This record gives sequence, structure tokens and C-alpha cells, in this order.
Amino acid sequence: MSGHGRARRWSVVVALVAVLCALPAVVAALPADDTDVPAADLRDAVLASAGVGFSGYAVSAGGLSLPVTDQLPAVADLLSDRIQLRVWWRGADEHRVDVVTAAGETGVHVDPAGTWTWEFESATAERSGPAPLRLPGPPDLVPASLGRRLLSEAADGELSRIGARRVAGRDALGLRLVPDAAASSVARVDVWADAATGLPLAVEIVAEGGSTPALDTRFLDLDLAVPPAGVVAFTPPPGARVREVRDPGGLLREAADRDLAPVRLPVELAGLARRDVAGAPAAVGLYGSGVTLLAVAPVPGRFAADLRSALAAAPGAVTDALGTRITAGPLGLMLVEPRGSGAYVVTGTVTPDALAEAAAALTQAPS
Repeated sequence: MSGHGRARRWSVVVALVAVLCALPAVVAALPADDTDVPAADLRDAVLASAGVGFSGYAVSAGGLSLPVTDQLPAVADLLSDRIQLRVWWRGADEHRVDVVTAAGETGVHVDPAGTWTWEFESATAERSGPAPLRLPGPPDLVPASLGRRLLSEAADGELSRIGARRVAGRDALGLRLVPDAAASSVARVDVWADAATGLPLAVEIVAEGGSTPALDTRFLDLDLAVPPAGVVAFTPPPGARVREVRDPGGLLREAADRDLAPVRLPVELAGLARRDVAGAPAAVGLYGSGVTLLAVAPVPGRFAADLRSALAAAPGAVTDALGTRITAGPLGLMLVEPRGSGAYVVTGTVTPDALAEAAAALTQAPS
């Protein structure tokens, strides 16, 4: 009987463990309470959530197969893989995002004066200052910051409500953005915002012609409390290699700062108006608004040759008289090399036809 009693006791323990392990999935499957908040009001609540502090654990899954070049390896990895994000967020200019992959761990610490990037395995700390133009980084994939960015210029007519769901154990209200711009390669953006604070908890981006998200980022766990300043701050530990990043502006800044012939970019490309970016180099053009953006910059010959080879080797690459271009989900990337002048890199969330139209206009632009 004693053996039988022990077996029963263990069966109860096993059952309890099974129930505890299943709780996160059960909570996520619980129906979420929806409200009749209008789409435009929910957008406003999302944008007003910038002051909400939090910490949590998120995952981001990207399906953007970008070519790997000397200038783009980190971006290609960031937007092509499934990554884990540990986040401590005190504000837009004070936060920490740790990226955890099978290859190791990288911490990005942002403060008002710039950014520390800490490579744990190599014990290397990089310091860079603020920049008006830069390549995407881990903080850009945090659902809260990405959701606000994507909705920041959304017009009322582009928005609709899509019900509610449970995200990270919280009721999240759904908001869909369908861009109006004809040149847009984005079919829709779905943002799921915390019903209590407006904080975006999950974001899905679907490309034109796609059925699954090209980018899907969401919280799995979330604590809506401001994390301590000491958790976010960073000081290089003794023995660490420390180096300054000369070009915090990223690829486009590097291209524009080179000794290149000045160009006169048009005021409109592919039906998208040029916009002003404070502090951006004059040689760089940014066009469009909302989720439909197109960037243009002249590039030096060495970089052009590297990018040309990488693009030509990518699946689905198109090479014609205008240049070489690829698409990766909603993102288009093209190298334009007009005869008798330097090369341009053209990239953005626009259709292949819009890329070609922009390339044709650039080949005719006066220098």
C-alpha cells in the first residue's frame, strides 16, 4: 500500500507540474476583452505610450533574405533570423536591449549621449553618438518602438480595428494599417496594443502578395514598471576592448560623406515627395511617409562593386539597363549605375516597379 500511495503522490506532482507548464499557453489562449475604441483613437493611444516604462522578453522573426556584404552583415542577420530580445526601457533615449542568439549575446545600451554596444563573447564595447540616419538595430525591433514608428504618420483613412487578442498575458487591441500610397510594397501592418496603456505588444508586417508576416515581433513576457537606471546604464568592464564607431550614421551616411561628385536629387521619386531630415547629409534623399519610404544615396566605386556582386547572386535578382535590384519581403534594394556618373543605392518599402521608376529618374537627374 505504501508503494501504491507513493505512486499516487507522484502522479499528483506530475499532474501539477504539467498544469504549471501549460499555464502560459492557457493564458495566451484565453479570450481577450475587446472595446469599441475607434481606430484613430487607438492610434493616438499608441503614440501617447512613449512615456511608458517597462521590461520584458520578446521574440522577433524576420523573413527578409538580404544579401550579405561587408556593410550589411548585422542588418541581414537582424531581419532574416529569429532572435530573442531582453528589454529594459526607461524611455526613447534611455534603454537597453540584449540580443540572444545561438552564436552569443550582444547588449545595446542607449543613453542621451549615444549608444554602447557590448559584444559579450569578444569583450568588445563600441561607442557611437546620435545620428539622423542609421541602419536598423535591435531597439528598432522591440514591439513598442516599432509599433509607434509604423503608426506615427498613419492617416485616419488607412486604419481599421481588427478585434483583440491576448499578448504576454494582457488584453491587446488590434489595429490594422493599410497604406494608401500606390508605390507601397506593404500590404498591411497589424499592431496589437495594450488595452490599458496603449503600449504596442505585437507587430506583424505583411508584404504585397504575401500570406505570412515578413516581420513578426511580439512580447512573451512584460512587466509594466520602470526598470532601475543601473540596469540600463553601461560602463566598459576592466580589460574590455573599447573603440569609437567613426560612422554612427550607418551605410547611407558613410556613402554620402565620401568624396563623391555632388548630385541634384529630384523633389519627387516614384510619386513620393522628398522629405526633410534634420542633420542628414545633403547628398542623401528620403522620400515618402508612413510605412512607404524610399532612400537614395550616392556610393563609392568600391562599395558599388561589392553590392553589385551580392545583389546579382541573390535569388530573384533582376539586372537590366537601369541596374540590379532585389526584393526581400516588402523591402526593395537596388544599385543604380548611370553611365558617366557615380552609382546610387536605392532602398525602401516600395514595389519593384517603383524602384525601377526611381532608377529611371535618377539616370536622368542633372549632376
